[in-house]
Amino acid sequence: MGATVPRGAHRAVPKLARFGAGGYQVLAPPPPGLDMSSSKPENPPPPPSPPAAAAASISEADNGTGSGGISKKQAKKEAKKAEKAQRQQSSAAQAAEAESSSALDDPLSSHYGDVAVEEIQSKAVSGREWTEVGDLGAEKAGRTVLIRGAAQAIRPVSKKMAFLVLRQAMSTVQCVLVADARHVSPHMVKFATALSKESILDVEGVVSVPSQPIKGTTQQVEVQVRKLYCINRAIPNLPINIEDAARSEAEFAKAELTGEQLVRVGQDTRLNNRVLDLRTPANQAIFRIQCQVEHIFKQFLLSKDFVGIHTPKLISGSSEGGAAVFKLDYKGQPACLAQSPQLCKQMAICGGFGRVFEVGPVFRAEDSYTHRHLCEFVGLDVEMEIKEHYFEVCDIVDRLFVEMFDHLSKNCKRELEAINRQYPFEPLKYLPKTLRLTYEEGIQMLKEAGTEIEPMGDLNTESEKKLGWLVRQKYDTDFYILCRYPLAVRPFYTMPCYDDPAYTNSFDVFIRGEEIISGAQRIHTPELLAKRAEACGIDVKTISTYIDSFKYGAPPHGGFGVGLERVVMLFCALNNIRKTSMFPRDPQRLVP
Repeated sequence: MGATVPRGAHRAVPKLARFGAGGYQVLAPPPPGLDMSSSKPENPPPPPSPPAAAAASISEADNGTGSGGISKKQAKKEAKKAEKAQRQQSSAAQAAEAESSSALDDPLSSHYGDVAVEEIQSKAVSGREWTEVGDLGAEKAGRTVLIRGAAQAIRPVSKKMAFLVLRQAMSTVQCVLVADARHVSPHMVKFATALSKESILDVEGVVSVPSQPIKGTTQQVEVQVRKLYCINRAIPNLPINIEDAARSEAEFAKAELTGEQLVRVGQDTRLNNRVLDLRTPANQAIFRIQCQVEHIFKQFLLSKDFVGIHTPKLISGSSEGGAAVFKLDYKGQPACLAQSPQLCKQMAICGGFGRVFEVGPVFRAEDSYTHRHLCEFVGLDVEMEIKEHYFEVCDIVDRLFVEMFDHLSKNCKRELEAINRQYPFEPLKYLPKTLRLTYEEGIQMLKEAGTEIEPMGDLNTESEKKLGWLVRQKYDTDFYILCRYPLAVRPFYTMPCYDDPAYTNSFDVFIRGEEIISGAQRIHTPELLAKRAEACGIDVKTISTYIDSFKYGAPPHGGFGVGLERVVMLFCALNNIRKTSMFPRDPQRLVP
């Protein structure tokens, strides 16, 4: 789809439209030479005319001073060419003027045009009925519909016929313009073919069902256009094309075999032009999946008597230990952005809320450039009282994520298919009852496979992936829980094991061999909490109010935190977390 349109062709019939009782009505054209997309004159004062330039060349040649050293004969030839070009320019201007004059006489001129800004400043409520592009089906055949969307592709067939693909969110439909005496004039066809891609359009037309399947659109019907109005024009030359940004690796591989040259849009280019990149079907689907993940997270926890809370993101000291915090001045006091709501959600438990959760931003000032780390992400956090064992928290993780995966697989098929077309992936394998292994069992599996790991150390990325592969081979699952981590690799507030204080009542959760959740039973006695904080290098004074919370009687409790972006990335097997962050923030990116 698409065609090259002569520069300035869309100005041949400059019209504005205003809203009337029956829709948009065309107003009188603006003065000649006015560019509808700019306040600047279309034709600025011209440079010295070509004949004058040619005459100067002749003069220089006569005097023998011409830097080009051209002869009199050649200079005369250039002068004739310049005169011819000037005549052609004059003829083109006259033709354009005649075209504009003819367009004014177009009896169907009210059926199309650019809509004036003041007409869409909430000026009137018409009561017109709008139809979503995604709702256009065979059952609407013969009905007149009004739709709005972006011009994804424009293909002129002749002066009297053109095709237009209109996109709204993840849905596309083919619109057909055919000149006739009642609805569509040749000028209207020309207006349509001169529109720039991604311009926002209102289309009124009749739904029809073609005899052959339509390739390249989601809707298998056509709209026979009766009226067409441009609400807002996109610039003619976009920094990236949606078609290029939506291509899969399979398409590039096929093109390479045939020798076809395709444009590959790099990640930085995508993120620098994120507004356009977000319009691809895969990106539309990714963030709809993300919305569903958050929805199920909240819905499930509310059904289990959890209370949603909101905690401050400006705090006086580190909540996770270490120096990876964004420090700032808070009215003369040292402060930082919260690495998690950890301390506050525990204080909420101390405040009598037996089960709480939060969805909110989390900040990590780590200089990490990996595929799975961001400086700001959305945290899904849970904290709850436990009666006997921290496995009660693991049970919540198990039920929550199995229900989430079931929901996505059942109710988001369209979105998953859209992602799969551009970024092919295998569906996630998970068990009805989530597998649990101890850290020591995981270390032993790696050791038996030839990978040596420090028994009291943490797993690195390579070891996590290897263990994930081993677990899938042995247990046929991509989703599992690893419990009882060494004390040395967990935060200061993690409860040590009763039988061996070198280990903790903690767990991590993995999807496709990558960690998505860290959780544990928390220390709820102030003396042990202060001792562990000091051992981890934390100034107890900066978290004194947190520690004091446990002096008034605190129930045993535990919880976990998970990154929303990472869950979506791993469920859809995407290769970079920046694909699941709408406007990612990493050590090198602060805009857009």
